[in-house]
Amino acid sequence: MPEKPQTILLGTRGGALALAQSGLVRDMLRKLHPRLEFELKVIKTSGDKKVQAKVMPEFGMKGLWTREIEVALTGRRADIGIHSLKDLPALLPAGLVLGATPKRGDPRDVLITRGPTFAELPKGAVIGTASLRRQGQLLALRPDLRVVEVRGNVETRINKLEANPEWHGIVLAAAGLDRLNVKLDKWGFVAHPFAPGEMLPAPCQAILGMEIRADDERIIELLRRLNHYATFQAALAERAFARALEAGCRTPVAGYAVLSEGKLTLRGAVFGEDGRVRFRGEISGAEGDAEKLGSTLGEEAKSKLA
Repeated sequence: MPEKPQTILLGTRGGALALAQSGLVRDMLRKLHPRLEFELKVIKTSGDKKVQAKVMPEFGMKGLWTREIEVALTGRRADIGIHSLKDLPALLPAGLVLGATPKRGDPRDVLITRGPTFAELPKGAVIGTASLRRQGQLLALRPDLRVVEVRGNVETRINKLEANPEWHGIVLAAAGLDRLNVKLDKWGFVAHPFAPGEMLPAPCQAILGMEIRADDERIIELLRRLNHYATFQAALAERAFARALEAGCRTPVAGYAVLSEGKLTLRGAVFGEDGRVRFRGEISGAEGDAEKLGSTLGEEAKSKLA
C-alpha cells in the first residue's frame, strides 16, 4: 500500500483575491513538488471580521490582515502563511521569517474609466480610491481633481463606479485585476495603467510573501525553488524602507525597487494627502545590500520629514 502523501497547510485569508493568489502559489508548489499535498487553510483575520461586521477597520493597526495567520503558524496549525506582502508588517513576530517570494506581478496602479485617459479627464474630475498614497500622487499630478473614498473588494469598487455616474474613475492595483481575471468590458470600462514613474506603487505591491517558521528547515528547503531572487531582493529593500519610516498600510509611502545586472535601484517617496510631495529619493547599490539600501533611504526620508 503506497504511503499517503505528506500534506502542507497553506494559511490564507478567505476573500476572493486572497484565495486566487493562494491558489496560484499552491499550483506552483504542486508543480515543483508533485509527491506532496498542498491544502489551503482559510483563516479569518481581524480585518475580515471587522469588514463582515460592517465596522470600519482601523487601518493604522499593524497586522490587521495577518495576525491570525501568524498565530496559526506559531501554533503549527499552518506551515506557510501566504500574504499580499504589502499587507505584512515590516517587523515580523519572533520566530517567523519571510521564506520566499514568487516572481512579482504587475506593480502598476491602474485608472479605471468609461474611456478617457488620465490626461483627458475634465477639470475637477472625481476619482475614487481608499489609498492615501494614491490620493497624494493623483493630486500631485492633477491638483484640480476631487478624490473620494471608495472601499470594498475589487468588484465592489467597480460596481460603485458604475453606480455613481458623477465619478470619472477609480484607481486599483493591476495585479489584483490580473489575478482575478477581471474583464472590465463587462461594465463598459477601460483600464489605463500608470507607469511606475508617474505613480510609485506601495512597498511590495504585487508581491506575494510566504511567511514561515524560522526553524522549519523542511519548509525552507521546500520553498527554495519557488523563490524569485530579484523579487526577493526588491522586497527586502522596499520593506526596509517602510520599516525605517514605521509605515503602516494607511501611510502615504511609496517604494519600488528593481534589480538589473547586479545593481539594485530603489525609489521611495512620501506624500501629503493634499498632493504635497514630502519626500522623494533614489538610491542604488549592490544586490546583496538590499536591506541596507532600504534602511538608508528610509532614514534619509525620516530626517527630512522631521
